[in-house]
Amino acid sequence: MKKTKTPFAARIRRHRRVRRKVSGVPQRPRLAVFRSLNHIYVQVIDDSSGRTLAAASDLEADLRSRCDDKRKTEVAELVGEAIARKAAEKDIKVVVFDRGGSKYHGRVKALAEAARKGGLSF
Repeated sequence: MKKTKTPFAARIRRHRRVRRKVSGVPQRPRLAVFRSLNHIYVQVIDDSSGRTLAAASDLEADLRSRCDDKRKTEVAELVGEAIARKAAEKDIKVVVFDRGGSKYHGRVKALAEAARKGGLSF
């Protein structure tokens, strides 16, 4: 018998399981990814103070113009590069990765690998 009624409930359950172990501290903040059907959002969060240190998404004006006629995984790579740049401006080099209950493949993997290329380590 199925434990969860919907895919959304299953994602929430997976996300809770991940968050039990993953927490952002000032020395190593959390890189949280949210993937909707059409867009992708990422934040660097310090959980001890509850503050967002940096954020990026494909809805930002500078990324939106570069995202036209690209696939979702290519857009995720651009967002990964953008968050790495913004984190570097705030002297953040090491983060812990929070995939948000999504599987580590496709857009989430593309974003993570682009952030690593941009200078973040996790």
